[in-house]
Amino acid sequence: MRTDLIIAGVGGQGSIMAGTLLGTAAVVYDNKKALQTQAYSSELRGGAAVTWVIISDEAILYPRVAHPDILVAQAPQAITRYVSQLKPEGTLIVDSDMVKDPPRNGYTLIEVPATSIATKEIGSGIVSNLVILGVLIGATGIISPEAMEKAVRSSVPKSKIDINLQAFGRGLGFTWK
Repeated sequence: MRTDLIIAGVGGQGSIMAGTLLGTAAVVYDNKKALQTQAYSSELRGGAAVTWVIISDEAILYPRVAHPDILVAQAPQAITRYVSQLKPEGTLIVDSDMVKDPPRNGYTLIEVPATSIATKEIGSGIVSNLVILGVLIGATGIISPEAMEKAVRSSVPKSKIDINLQAFGRGLGFTWK
């Protein structure tokens, strides 16, 4: 099975880090195939940031995400740029603190106040991307939670592991229906 996804936002939200963690978790800890590419504008913060991720049980023969199964929108610009590419039966996950009134075009829509959860419950808005990853994995099962936890432990600075795992766990337990 192959799952194509886009995680998009603006610089500083951790969209690209989320894609890198997802790919690492899939390949290194879940024995899957994965491909991750990224693009960002020249601004350090506030410019466009996007990552395309493919996770598959089999070899990835076509490395482009043309019509994602999943779109994670961390900013309104992500909706503007990428929602038209989302498969009609796809899943749209939005940070509802940032994306107001997302399109409801038959997608499975998951609205999560990731920035609020990260800021108010975890104590740092910078981990909203891990809240979103928790929701993504909890809702879709594209990789195991254990693989993501291992990827976080091996990829983030030691001083940030606990807060990132806390944010991931909070997203994993998020009730969205």
